[in-house]
Amino acid sequence: MSNRSTNLGYFFARSVERFPDKVAVIDLYGGVERLVTYAQLDERADRIAGLLAGLGIGTGDRVGMIVGNRVEFLEIFFGAMRAGAIPVAINTRLARDTLKFILEDAECRAVFVEPATHPDAIAVASAAPLEHRIALEAAPAGWLDYTAARDGSPRLAEPPALAPDAQAFQPYTSGSTGLPKGAIMTHHGMLWYVDYNQRYWPTEPEHRGLIALPLFHKNAMRGTVKPMLYAGGSFVLMPAYEPRSFLEALAHYRCTYSRGVAAVFTMFLQHRERLAQLDLSALRELTIGSAVVTHELMDEVERTIPGVKVGESYGLTEGGSPFRKPLDGRTTPRGSPGVHAPEYGVRLVDTEGRDQPLDRAGEGELWLKSPYNCLGYHKRPDVTRDKLVDGWLRTGDVFRVDAEGFFYFKSRVDDMFSCGGENIYPKEVEDLLFRHPGVANAVVAPVPHAVKGYVPAALVVLKRGSDANANAIRDYCLENGPKYAHPRFVEVIAEADMPLNGAGKIDRNLARTRLTALAAAHTVAS
Repeated sequence: MSNRSTNLGYFFARSVERFPDKVAVIDLYGGVERLVTYAQLDERADRIAGLLAGLGIGTGDRVGMIVGNRVEFLEIFFGAMRAGAIPVAINTRLARDTLKFILEDAECRAVFVEPATHPDAIAVASAAPLEHRIALEAAPAGWLDYTAARDGSPRLAEPPALAPDAQAFQPYTSGSTGLPKGAIMTHHGMLWYVDYNQRYWPTEPEHRGLIALPLFHKNAMRGTVKPMLYAGGSFVLMPAYEPRSFLEALAHYRCTYSRGVAAVFTMFLQHRERLAQLDLSALRELTIGSAVVTHELMDEVERTIPGVKVGESYGLTEGGSPFRKPLDGRTTPRGSPGVHAPEYGVRLVDTEGRDQPLDRAGEGELWLKSPYNCLGYHKRPDVTRDKLVDGWLRTGDVFRVDAEGFFYFKSRVDDMFSCGGENIYPKEVEDLLFRHPGVANAVVAPVPHAVKGYVPAALVVLKRGSDANANAIRDYCLENGPKYAHPRFVEVIAEADMPLNGAGKIDRNLARTRLTALAAAHTVAS
């Protein structure tokens, strides 16, 4: 077995052999279309590996990346792994102090920076204890210029040998319960997953994806980049999400597939007049994931774009996607990401630590086991002990399974709250809000209440043209759902004011903080 076959940096080598001159990536960075073939992408990754090797960066060394959506991200990410290094792709929307924390926590020896992607990136990288700094443009004094350094470096002839459990890359979690944590993801686990995915749910060479979400997020990398490159397909890479541009790219490039978080879909549904003008006949499938999804949203997308199948996905950075559409052809019901996927270990564990049966209705915290699982968390043995138990990854997500074997996300373990003795999951209230004909988007969080302890409150975005108000929405919930779970406080906000994190998902911590402050200024009903 060659060193290349065990290195994730070469996972698309077979596609390079089969389709060297085929366009792999259509990069729209800077408003200029750049077509990159498989051979070109392979060569550039090799030269990045050669550059790092020439700088003395090799096996086990971490390399920071503060880079946006452009093909250079892929060159660096996979090129670093070819050299045996561990890329650390950092969320470009993080605060300055968090950028600094990650670079230092990961103990990066080098960093690649796109100055335009973060106002403090250059300053933070300049102050960090790094040996090498490479800028993608406008390199400061003492920094290497990316293009010149890449093109002036030899292609790495042969990657170093790697241990069976060698680390491939180090993504940092969102840090919803504190500072971000670096997950240790292995070459073996990631190679297993791309091959596994292709064996059961194959991508074809003629498929074309569209990516508008950040490459540092698993939704883009695991959901589109890896399957497309592994199979010899192609994808369009947008620098950022903008609803009209997203729709126009789907049509212009004849994309067959795209995926995103719920906000992507709720936002483009506000542009129906443009949708009606576009030819989306090549589009076959859209996947919504990485956050709570309502079946009303999925139904509305399918009604708006006839012939397109909309599915829901569930996955996590450290454990992959354990639920998929059934291989026996059964239709996945709305609200479910699917059934127990083959080759995955799945458990539902109740609050007493007891396993719930998976062959009939049950509910509990999801535990996972597969080669995909992270090995632990960088310099966080306490978190590793808590999250990884005898090879099982505790996800912190509560699921229920029905008698047909379909799984349904309920909540985070720590999201459920008690309202006057009744347990409430925010998602259940959000599902009710989405059934209101005037609601385009919503997030629910608990706010303090003098009598009930906590009560639900909601931030709501209205559909264009809707004249609904907070009172009407609250009354709708009272009439159509359990009275104890209706939102006692509703704030109607503009679409642009919905609190989102760097990955485009709703930031529940920020939503809760905002709702608590708003509700405190009003008399909240009981």
